[in-house]
Amino acid sequence: MADDLKDYAGGWIQEKKGTDVPTFLKFAYIAILAGAVGYIVVYMNGEINHEDRGALVRQFNSMTGSSDTFMYVIAALAAIHAVGLILFAFNKKHED
Repeated sequence: MADDLKDYAGGWIQEKKGTDVPTFLKFAYIAILAGAVGYIVVYMNGEINHEDRGALVRQFNSMTGSSDTFMYVIAALAAIHAVGLILFAFNKKHED
């Protein structure tokens, strides 16, 4: 029985060998990561269309400058991470 378990984090976490990632968690990865990348792209310059503070955000952006290229690089890095995580999660079971 003990041979069927695999220890992580010095024995704090145990799981059966050959256990697959749950299907719900696989699709949760997709939803969460798509939301994170979308948020980075949509709000890269702040909430400029907000009715109360939008004018202040636009004024702040005009004084400090824009960092669109940097934010697109960050979004691309997040997307690369998302693709890697999703490919790992949807792969077959991993045996050590």
